[in-house]
Amino acid sequence: MPTNLSAGVQAFTSNAFLVTGEHTVLVDPGANYDVVAAVREHVDDLDAVLVTHPHPDHVGNLDAVSDAFDPTILGFEGVDGVDRELADGDTVQIGDSDYEALHTPGHEPHHLCFYSASAGVLFAADLVFANGGFGRTDLDGGDREVLVDSIERLLDVVDEDLDAMHSGHGPSVTDDPYFDIELAGRTAQFQ
Repeated sequence: MPTNLSAGVQAFTSNAFLVTGEHTVLVDPGANYDVVAAVREHVDDLDAVLVTHPHPDHVGNLDAVSDAFDPTILGFEGVDGVDRELADGDTVQIGDSDYEALHTPGHEPHHLCFYSASAGVLFAADLVFANGGFGRTDLDGGDREVLVDSIERLLDVVDEDLDAMHSGHGPSVTDDPYFDIELAGRTAQFQ
């Protein structure tokens, strides 16, 4: 189970998931708090940082993490500050499992989710949240129809017996997360 380093932080930030194992990875560094100290409470080094999308609440701490650990920074094509650009369908190792990078725009044009069928885990970033929530589309680059299409694609790719969904904000879902994705898809179509 990944550790959400942003849990309990009273600042405008995203969740920042630390996944240890063969390949120690931080999924989004968050913003507006000392995530470097939080990482060091668990590990001495990072292999990589995955940027799900370049909104300030997700990447505000990127420079500090990069300076402290010199990890490989991975993100979607065209995102500033990445060392390795990811395209839809690329594979990355997070912890001990391989994950597929899924280009899921709508909230933001460069948005990625990361899914491992073998681990039964989805890092959903700001596409979908617990209880049928979904990413806002009123910011630059947001598009509700594109977001709905991305949620529908996610439903086609992710197994119905998904074990865990870790979103960019709010709690992780470990009790039937596929239902929460379905609910987000229905809600996004009609709000």
